[in-house]
Amino acid sequence: MKKSILIKSLGAAAIFFSFATSGLAQKNPMVGGAEMSPKKNIIENAVNSEDHTTLVAAVKAAGLVETLQGEGPFTVFAPTNKAFEKLPKGTVDNLLKPENKKMLTSVLTYHVVAGKWDAKGVMKAIKDGGGKAEVKTVQGEMLNLMSKDGKVMVQDTKGNVATVTIADVYQSNGVIHVVDKVLMP
Repeated sequence: MKKSILIKSLGAAAIFFSFATSGLAQKNPMVGGAEMSPKKNIIENAVNSEDHTTLVAAVKAAGLVETLQGEGPFTVFAPTNKAFEKLPKGTVDNLLKPENKKMLTSVLTYHVVAGKWDAKGVMKAIKDGGGKAEVKTVQGEMLNLMSKDGKVMVQDTKGNVATVTIADVYQSNGVIHVVDKVLMP
């Protein structure tokens, strides 16, 4: 009789452990043709994405590599190369000039929020805010988070709206959400 109770208890514990750890074993989505490892930091993953070469170049030019390799946690709304291409002609080249490092840093840190805001947390904040949530960026200004047709939208202070195209790319020091537009402070 005691053996039967022990076996049932071990079975229940195994099922509980399986459910409790199932989220940990979940794979990150592919980004830019590359696997994103939740064991690597934001920079270690971003350099492998073919869709984020402009962002990586900008982060290097701004001197933010060490910061984004830091402990965090950070939430990054990461614009793709196509997002940068949507900017007026010459904007990226101008931002990458050494004399514009301060402006570039401002634009990049406007895409970063302190803390780990996964999609579930973002959606909760939007719901709790009656359809809209404001988050303060590392740059210091606010971003508005909204939901439309089941997608998360991020609005900058100028009214530009980016759509999250890939959510919940977990990193060792935070989470990345890929966006289709560059946000401007």
